[in-house]
Amino acid sequence: MDATGHIEDLGSFISASPSSYHAAAEVARRLGEAGYATLDEAADWREIVRPGARLVLVRDGAVIALALPADAGPATPFRILGAHTDSPTFKLKPRPALSAHGWLQAGVEVYGGPILASWFDRELEFAGRLVDRDGTVHLVRTGPFARIPHLAIHLDREVNSSFAPDKQRDIQPVFGVSGPDVLTHLARLAGLSSAHDVAGFDVMSVDSAAPTRFGADRTLFAAARLDNLSSVHAGVTALLRAGDGRAGDGPVIAVLAAFDHEELGSESRSGAAGPLLSDVLERVSAALGGQREDLVRAIFGSWLLSADAGHAIHPNRGERHDPANRPVVGGGPLLKLNANQRYTTDAVGAALWARTCDKAGVPFQEFVSNNAIPCGSTIGPISATRIGIPTLDVGTPLLSMHSARELCHVDDPAYLSAAAEVFFTGLP
Repeated sequence: MDATGHIEDLGSFISASPSSYHAAAEVARRLGEAGYATLDEAADWREIVRPGARLVLVRDGAVIALALPADAGPATPFRILGAHTDSPTFKLKPRPALSAHGWLQAGVEVYGGPILASWFDRELEFAGRLVDRDGTVHLVRTGPFARIPHLAIHLDREVNSSFAPDKQRDIQPVFGVSGPDVLTHLARLAGLSSAHDVAGFDVMSVDSAAPTRFGADRTLFAAARLDNLSSVHAGVTALLRAGDGRAGDGPVIAVLAAFDHEELGSESRSGAAGPLLSDVLERVSAALGGQREDLVRAIFGSWLLSADAGHAIHPNRGERHDPANRPVVGGGPLLKLNANQRYTTDAVGAALWARTCDKAGVPFQEFVSNNAIPCGSTIGPISATRIGIPTLDVGTPLLSMHSARELCHVDDPAYLSAAAEVFFTGLP
């Protein structure tokens, strides 16, 4: 396992993926360079989806990739790694041009559940997509551009004991005292003459600092959007290494499904609660000559690995964790469990994960929440309910989840990728 090479490539992947739209495009670019053909949703898949095909589909900020073995048939089961491309952040509002007391500002609203304090006093960039009046989509990014400023301690002596930013008043970033407004600047980056040429936009903020290794032995890694680009990247790298998959003596179709809008509940056409994945699986089975009965058989024999970042034990707040299950960074990916099905892992899935990690030669550790602190959830329960596919939840242990900049151990993303490769290529 080349943890150093993997973490360097993860840093490059994160740097290329400041928004969900950029992340989906970067996945498609990498797979395209490896011979994956673009899959058009409007095309007749009976002419495209064949045994041995390598295909990638992008829908807005979501991406699905498929690796079909040479002997794939209509009832061939799927091995799916599910992840998400979005992260908690701020999104540009309509009419985002603001000014106050000589400062130029950008009007934003909260997207998901960011740790608000972590976004102050750091250089942010804006990134996402613009749609012009002809309907053409332009991916844009500003580089370091804006900053949400703290009020100085001299003007708020209680800031260290009562900081609770107002989501409307306090989070509008500044980006200058003269020059074009933010939408005009983005339009020019897209090659458009003015903001008037922009008919629509989905533009997010992201920490602009480069991913970096640090610490006494450089085993710690900090970056924006580790939740959940660490899982998306693990899926891409595993898929590129994997050959034709096998489940026992039969073939399996390896699938990477990276959805958008997980941080909002996944209820969108590009989210896990929408029809995207179920439509793809149904169309693949049909293109291989299958009927409804074949698809049901395929799903019965399939697995979905819901890969989303999880919590490592916090060094200063250990009481917030379960007293017996206390995962650490560097200890391998998490197997996430919850009695109330906020995570989907059951005994069968846990045994599958144990065999997977054993074959991959990587450690893993269980995560369960403190009973007094309800846990979050993932695409796992949504996909299991939506499709009826057996599912388990795993992920890379992090500190500072939902901060503008999160932290992991350099070994854990590589461990997850190695386990995902075994998951894709077959199990004992």
